[in-house]
Amino acid sequence: MRSRFLSTDAVLLAMLACLSFATSLQADTATAEPTEKTQEATASDKNVEPSAEKKDVKVRLAHIKIEGELPESAGQMSFFGDLGLDLRKTIARLDKAANDKKVDGIILEIGSAALSRGKLNELREAILNIRKSGKKVFAQLESADGSQYLLASACDEIIMPEAAVIVIPGVQLQIAYYKELLGKIGVEADMLHVGESKGAAEPLMRHNMSEPVRKNLTALVDDLYDQMLTTIAADRDLQIKEVKRIVNRGLLTANQAKSAGLIDRVEYYDEFRDELKQEYKADQLVYVINYGKQEIDTDFSGPMGMIKLFQSIMGGSSGGESSKGPKLALVYAVGAITSGKSESGFGTEVMGSETIVKALHEAAKDENVKAIVLRINSPGGSALASDIIWRATQAIDKPIIASMGDVAASGGYYIAMGADKIIAEPGTITGSIGVVGGKLSLAGLFDKIGVSTDSINRGENSNIFSSTTKFSEGERKVVTDMMQDIYRLFTTKAAEGRKMDLDKLEALAGGQVYTGRIAKRNGLIDEVGTLKDAFQTAKTMAGLDPDKKYELLILPEPTNPLEELFGTDLDKERETHALSSLGQLVPELAGSLNHATQLRGLMRERAMLLMPFWVEVK
Repeated sequence: MRSRFLSTDAVLLAMLACLSFATSLQADTATAEPTEKTQEATASDKNVEPSAEKKDVKVRLAHIKIEGELPESAGQMSFFGDLGLDLRKTIARLDKAANDKKVDGIILEIGSAALSRGKLNELREAILNIRKSGKKVFAQLESADGSQYLLASACDEIIMPEAAVIVIPGVQLQIAYYKELLGKIGVEADMLHVGESKGAAEPLMRHNMSEPVRKNLTALVDDLYDQMLTTIAADRDLQIKEVKRIVNRGLLTANQAKSAGLIDRVEYYDEFRDELKQEYKADQLVYVINYGKQEIDTDFSGPMGMIKLFQSIMGGSSGGESSKGPKLALVYAVGAITSGKSESGFGTEVMGSETIVKALHEAAKDENVKAIVLRINSPGGSALASDIIWRATQAIDKPIIASMGDVAASGGYYIAMGADKIIAEPGTITGSIGVVGGKLSLAGLFDKIGVSTDSINRGENSNIFSSTTKFSEGERKVVTDMMQDIYRLFTTKAAEGRKMDLDKLEALAGGQVYTGRIAKRNGLIDEVGTLKDAFQTAKTMAGLDPDKKYELLILPEPTNPLEELFGTDLDKERETHALSSLGQLVPELAGSLNHATQLRGLMRERAMLLMPFWVEVK
């Protein structure tokens, strides 16, 4: 357990190190990244001269770059405050541009952004909101995969340089199977499941998908593929059959993409900006670089410099007291679900039941919080931890709206069941109502490496979770009975939460997964929408003005950098970095590495509510 308190020596050491770093920053502030306040670039304005007779037409364009991971939750602060660009902050920048009367248009530079289905839909809605305000949005693409192109297609125009490439190969769901690998090292999986489509254990026990799992996942991929086709067709005013031909080709140069109707201009960005000046009929075209991005204050000189530095490395100053008026709470529930505290930072996020329950209780106790939005992005995990979080939602006498991101399946769906309303993205993967459990027998591995074991047992099932044997018939029955009882608990609570007949719910359960769109048709969720839609629903249910903005309490609170610096398990950090690097080197392994990392953290659990795969639109 990490202490939240730091020794005086540790704090002084960190302050001295950061002061040294800050001094170097002051000496070279010209190299710091320019911000909205300091960087306004003008295009082709060298011939513009002031005129007493004619007022210059000045057009202001906001430049926003979309790149990086854009995590759902805030996670860890930086040494200079809360500067990390997560999804919520990026959308806030887009919303600011939509409402800023000084902004005439937006240039969206789409870089190497990791855009999963939920993030993509949230960003697309924010772009469409800008367009509704009457402002044009221009997308700049250099090279793009399917998700990056889908983001660009929400804009008014797409511009690419001549040598750029678009890759839209469609949708692929791929699962890695490890039975043969485990067999080669003498490890045998003895896994059980409740629900014929609950395939979470199949990668350990099979070479391919079982028929029930294949049938269910085929329907899932079909709907994701249909969503991709219809979105592109609607955005680009194309026929579905035309989009299918494009996707079947998969790889297009900029000129080919323009001929196919996927983009609007093939030109370099300086040429494009010169054209914009003419199109806007502007005497001066001003680009606000990094519009809405928080400014980095690196001036730590003077007698207050040390205090300002310390405030910065502790996450910034509070910025004043919280308002006493009504507010909403946003609780992030992200990662595989396990007992204990949440873990995040450099690698896979883990959602700890202790952390989430504490966050829910904090929101419930705050008299000014009128409603809670529970943002879920989780493939599931521990059955016990999921149930504890569900119970916490039942004890709260305030409206709770569950907002599903990329995935809210199995245990992720379980914790959503306690909400008053469930809202999912159209491409959210949800459902997977089923249970899986079991163990790995290492007897063959021990034989190979010359390890023997000897034991003394008391009790008929004292050997039940031994790592050197498979389940006996008696042990198998005990574990199966336990899992079936958990499954009954899951389905009963789901039926009650959805106000659905138990037989109907069980027909939708059995481990089957659905997109948010299909889940809505089946009654497993209430609405298809974004996080912003969830906030609107929260306002309505709390009796608040739907057109008014309210203060947002974000929970759990992000950790400060000193806590991470002096509380980090360096071995874990090195391991996570190595796994991340390997996943980048061999992308096909990324999902397997994430899966393995999460499973290792869940090995102490006796029954799991877990989804076996990840889907990425490339």
